[in-house]
Amino acid sequence: MKRLLFWSPRILCILFAVFTSLFALDVFEAGYGLGETVLALLMHLIPTGIIVVVLVISWRWEWVGGVLFTSLGALYLVMAWGQSPNSLAPNPLVIPLLLVGGLFLINWLYRADLRAANH
Repeated sequence: MKRLLFWSPRILCILFAVFTSLFALDVFEAGYGLGETVLALLMHLIPTGIIVVVLVISWRWEWVGGVLFTSLGALYLVMAWGQSPNSLAPNPLVIPLLLVGGLFLINWLYRADLRAANH
């Protein structure tokens, strides 16, 4: 159980980064030239890059990851609020950010037990 608790936020975060990077694939259907496609692809991958950077930080300092992922989720919620036709419903992409943030905070609380179980 301790191994699952240790690895779950890390694996979920990697899966979420892969999922968000899939949204960048739509630039290939836009009919841009090579330079515009590369630029559009890089711009679409900025959220994935942010997630990966926060994951690298979180791997070592779980409390920082918990705070950063929870903050990213809250920031995204505020930014996306009112963007959908049903503006009372939050964007579903907020849920993985908040879940990973919460799991990293739990990791931090039980870090001594979790690190001992993984070494």
